[in-house]
Amino acid sequence: MAEYDWRAIDPAGREKRGRLTAPTADAARMRLEARKLFPVAVEPAGRAAGPSAAGAAAAGSARLSPKALTLFTRQLGTLARVSPLEEALGTIAAQSERAATRAVIASVAQGVVEGRPLSEAMAREPRSFPALYRAMVSAGEQAGALPDILDRLAALLERQAQVKGKVIGAVAYPAVLAMLAIVIVVALLTFVVPRVVEQFDDVGQRLPFLTRMVIGLSDFLAAWWWALGLAAVLGGLALWRLLKDPARRLAFDRSLLRLPLVGRVLRDLAGARIARTLSTMVESRLPLVDGLLLTQRTVANRAIAAALGEAATSIREGGGLAASLRRSGLFPPILVVMAASGEASGRLGFMLASAADYLEREFDGFTQTTLALLEPMIVVVMGGVVALIVLSILLPILQLQALATR
Repeated sequence: MAEYDWRAIDPAGREKRGRLTAPTADAARMRLEARKLFPVAVEPAGRAAGPSAAGAAAAGSARLSPKALTLFTRQLGTLARVSPLEEALGTIAAQSERAATRAVIASVAQGVVEGRPLSEAMAREPRSFPALYRAMVSAGEQAGALPDILDRLAALLERQAQVKGKVIGAVAYPAVLAMLAIVIVVALLTFVVPRVVEQFDDVGQRLPFLTRMVIGLSDFLAAWWWALGLAAVLGGLALWRLLKDPARRLAFDRSLLRLPLVGRVLRDLAGARIARTLSTMVESRLPLVDGLLLTQRTVANRAIAAALGEAATSIREGGGLAASLRRSGLFPPILVVMAASGEASGRLGFMLASAADYLEREFDGFTQTTLALLEPMIVVVMGGVVALIVLSILLPILQLQALATR
């Protein structure tokens, strides 16, 4: 019997560490799985199951960006088919241009040279290789299909990057346009209107209501701009502090999902991400419960993450995926229907991938339609506000001209 240090993921998605006695490392893994723990690293006592000192130092100073991780995964999946793993890692490290990327890959390569499985070597760099990524690599190693799993992982990362890019593109342009409109209006009210109003101080006539309203708003902004900025900063800090509380954050995330239009977009995006990730994990022969628990950690919305945890518990007790998702009421109906069809036909991975494709197409269509309506709407609103400001300046001039002609 020997002692083994282990590191594993519990059903709630938390990382656990400990030491146990077993005849072999495989027996230690089986004992952990019997305790409903997903083993990430199991090593003889004395060789830390977590990152080594060198690996921890590298992890603290270097990290693979999402783009670099995708490229690394694609390259490793290709080279692993034709060369030993340590040689493939060395080749990728040698051709990497960034020193930080070379340091991370070299740390993983060193772990493989020391005799560790690739997934355990990647555990030396947890900031670069998330638990879900390492779990899929571990499944590929155990099934003897590591290159295929790496190809699926690369495709998953590429698709996630595409969706993220579309989200940023959908939000960035209207946000920049709206900010520009606000800046122009504030500049007019703060710098232009006061200069023009000075010309009417000695007129002795009562100014039109619109002009007085714009002048009052201009005076308020000029005198209290600092208070408005301070209130915005304090409000943001207060909201951040409130959302640090798990119960308030859960309630806030639930309320977001109930919003019209916004809630639908959030549900579709989360549903597409979950379906895509679960599809890849199911096709990689990972247990569905483990897939749900690992996917749960990648979901930003706490309400949806809690629903995934409840689904994992239900499946562990003998329930089905579709019924568990339907019970929460937080997932798109198409995802529930496709999951039920996949379970009935024995093609769950394929049907989840189809659901992800559908939801992503829906998001694309929704954002294109919304942008087509939002852009002219912002321009019209901005033009209307500027027209009101200009009209407030012209009205007194027209009033004076009318008096002069009498």
